[in-house]
Amino acid sequence: MILSELKSLLRDHADRFFRLQLPDGAAVPVSFHVTEVGRVQKTFLDCGGTMRESVTCQLQVWVGEDFDHRIETGKMAAILDKAKAYLPDESVPVEIEYEDGLISQYPIEGHEVTGEAVILRLARKHTECLAPELCGLPSIKRLPSIGGGNPCCGPAGCC
Repeated sequence: MILSELKSLLRDHADRFFRLQLPDGAAVPVSFHVTEVGRVQKTFLDCGGTMRESVTCQLQVWVGEDFDHRIETGKMAAILDKAKAYLPDESVPVEIEYEDGLISQYPIEGHEVTGEAVILRLARKHTECLAPELCGLPSIKRLPSIGGGNPCCGPAGCC
């Protein structure tokens, strides 16, 4: 889900609670806090020598000892509006960062609206080879490259 879709969803259902469902179906405890709204920019060299860049809006959530805390969708939309200065491009994907034994980042794969809540369904995030043609792998969706970049690997395989 991209930032503009999330903001619209939250505004359209501003009177409901904001909930998160993990990939295994378990729910993040309803007393979670959104402790950070971040713009995460990653510039990197893939295994084929191509410079790439990705930008995401990352929402860090934390469950503390404030078990009566509940965040409503209208409040979450207002929080996202405050981040407009450093998130002007609302076409960036949104990820949820959550710690449950270890810190994980989850893309949002869908949502459900109930009479009480807007529930974001989170998906697992995976690694992938970004130079499959050099490794002899089938073609896969890749992040856009930046700059020219010369491959560090030849037809024999990845570095």
